[in-house]
Amino acid sequence: MVIILTPGQDMMIVMSRLIAQGKKAGIITAFGVAIGLMGHTILATLGLGTLLLASEWLFNTIKYIGAAYLIYLGYQLLTSNEHKLAMKDMPKVSYKKMLMQGAITNISNPKITIFYFSYLPQFIVPSAGSESLQLFILGTTFAVITFFLKAPIGFLAGLLSSWIKARPMVLNYIHKTSGVILVSLGLKLALSER
Repeated sequence: MVIILTPGQDMMIVMSRLIAQGKKAGIITAFGVAIGLMGHTILATLGLGTLLLASEWLFNTIKYIGAAYLIYLGYQLLTSNEHKLAMKDMPKVSYKKMLMQGAITNISNPKITIFYFSYLPQFIVPSAGSESLQLFILGTTFAVITFFLKAPIGFLAGLLSSWIKARPMVLNYIHKTSGVILVSLGLKLALSER
């Protein structure tokens, strides 16, 4: 739970989406994050974690894709003029796109990949049966807990979205701050060592 609640790109994407479109958007984005975690679970279960850890090229490719995506999202927030628009005129993003953004942000994050491929296996008990099945259960449990922790955060914060939208300077500050944080996370990820 501590790892899940630690602020990071998943939490930022959930918060950004709920501020823009309300609590349902935050919950759907959190569900997208959980789908991304299931992608990591499947990859780890299939043994691709070993390949990723062994291949510097593959690790760097995933790292740079994730970093570029974070910087792109941050740039969009930094250059956003939504704070100047009336609430009803704000551009909407489809629920399908929210779901995809949550999943892509998570699945392209090498730090989550490393967590799945290096941290979760520590809890496998060789004498307890299939290691792949144990890893799948651990990963699925982590994804479910993530959804049930992040969705309520999205819901509760979504209750404030109308108040924030009614105050353009607050929304502007949130967009700019979120943009700076996302760009910083992207740069930090791009510069991080293997």
